[in-house]
Amino acid sequence: MKALVYDGPGQIEYRDHPDPGLKDDGDILLRVTHTTICGTDSHILKGGVPTVKPGTVLGHEATGVVEEVGRSVRNVRPGDRVIASCVSACGYCRFCTVGMYGQCLNGGWALGNTIDGVQAEYARIPFAQNSVHRIPDDLTDEQVLFLSDILATGYEVGVLRGEVRPGDTVVIVGAGPVGLSTVVTAKLFSPRNIVVVERSASRRETALKFGATHAVDESQAAATVAELTDGLGADVTIEAVGYPDAFELTASLVRSGGHIANIGVHEGPATLHLETLWAKQITLTTGIPSGLTIPQLLNSIATGALDATPMISHRLKLDEIMSGYDTFTRSAETGALKVVLTN
Repeated sequence: MKALVYDGPGQIEYRDHPDPGLKDDGDILLRVTHTTICGTDSHILKGGVPTVKPGTVLGHEATGVVEEVGRSVRNVRPGDRVIASCVSACGYCRFCTVGMYGQCLNGGWALGNTIDGVQAEYARIPFAQNSVHRIPDDLTDEQVLFLSDILATGYEVGVLRGEVRPGDTVVIVGAGPVGLSTVVTAKLFSPRNIVVVERSASRRETALKFGATHAVDESQAAATVAELTDGLGADVTIEAVGYPDAFELTASLVRSGGHIANIGVHEGPATLHLETLWAKQITLTTGIPSGLTIPQLLNSIATGALDATPMISHRLKLDEIMSGYDTFTRSAETGALKVVLTN
């Protein structure tokens, strides 16, 4: 088969790669129909995720058709269209038993990280009983593709862990795909204000189209939040960039008793200013998604309450993936948000 293979920092190639096969009874073989490029893939390409070894097929967001199932798989069968969650969950380890699938000791974020991923014609998906979801017949692959990672990440790691509530003022730092996913899923809880902080003027405009009530650059952030909250600070602040200055800004905008939720993938340290936060009784959370809310979000998509398809900025064929990476990594010039690749 053909696949996008990581050969080390700055080196990827779309080339022939051994076909995957079933290894365990809980595996399925997936014929990938749609995949996409994630900001995390950019971090990998820069060498910022050392768990990814040369020779690994990248990609952790996909939909596809089940080709073959292991003997213990009961939730899907050959011919089913499915979403492959970005995390693989054994279901029985210390973390899976409390719903922390992202921390699974036998899987977790494996696809495109510790095992071959889904930017390929075919992929092996382990622990399919807990890691794939059937796509309803009345929904298209494009409608549900982003549930595999970014929508679940924005919702679970940002909105739910940040405890967004009706009437809240929510600040989201970063208007890339994960930040925008946080905007659209935060709207499900009817916050009063959604303030997006973003350097790019075009992405600020996009954030407003996706439902943000305010979109400002970092120089305006403190004044805007103070005006909206009578100087108290935001109820929830969410970091969706992955850089130290973005995290520090996020932490500076929260009110006493508020919540800071970190989503961004950080390659290096950031300063936690406890000299200003120690007495504020804040809650700080981090993590990656479990995918447990994918069925809920599927229902929201089916009712029309959630639509992330406007995030698709480019559509290419899978064999154009090298061009797709070039487009995605030059987003400031190309305007790329999500590049969808069809096999």
